[in-house]
Amino acid sequence: MRFCPAQLINDILELVGQFHYHEIVVDQLFNGTTYLRTALRPLITAAEQIVDLDESKPARTIVRVDAGGGSVGEINWLLAQGYPVHAKDYSGQRAQKLALSVTSGVDDPRIEGRQVGWVTAPTSAYVREVRRIAVRCRKKNGQWGVGVLISTLSPVEVLVVTGQSQAKVTDDAAVLLAYVSFYDARGGGGETAIKDDKQGLGITKRNKKRFEAQQMVMLLNMLAHNLLVWARLAGARPAPDPAVWPAAPGARYLAYQWVCRA
Repeated sequence: MRFCPAQLINDILELVGQFHYHEIVVDQLFNGTTYLRTALRPLITAAEQIVDLDESKPARTIVRVDAGGGSVGEINWLLAQGYPVHAKDYSGQRAQKLALSVTSGVDDPRIEGRQVGWVTAPTSAYVREVRRIAVRCRKKNGQWGVGVLISTLSPVEVLVVTGQSQAKVTDDAAVLLAYVSFYDARGGGGETAIKDDKQGLGITKRNKKRFEAQQMVMLLNMLAHNLLVWARLAGARPAPDPAVWPAAPGARYLAYQWVCRA
């Protein structure tokens, strides 16, 4: 399981100066019976050490996870650490019940047949105030598939992180769809990076029988992945100033980036 930098609110960009969305910050190996609900805390704790999150930074770093990390216990742990959270409820049965409290729905123009609406049922399960959005889609058998999103983000914040105008804060439909859109965006960078690593770096073709050996393969893959990301970033930047860098600065520039970010 791997942890990539969360997206940040407004102008909170200090982490972007050190880490980029496609970088792997933490890559940990677990046994085959481990689920996100048990791996989330060690992954977050390890990421905190690497990213050097002090007491003020968790409040400005959004943790966005799927239903595997959406249990009441895991969400409350994140909230107690001060993190804003944007997650999907772990319990499908609870989602079905909560969806019954939706009084009006909005059609999602991006996905045909999908509808979203505010959960109005009260809750005291969480240690901080949350907003909940029910999402339903038709399944192949004609029944509704239902999920519930749980978010501590305010309407203004969710509009900002989805790149929309804050003036839409009075548009209930736009705000609802922004919450859903921000959750949908979680699968972009991280899952694409895993797919790229499987195809480009061949990580599935280097399986080892011993757990420790597989850990080493995983770490070598993480290094190779990040080297490619850093090289791509460095190649897209303007050439270094000749007054600062000596002749043939290209290789030194790349090495500098790698060393600083390693």
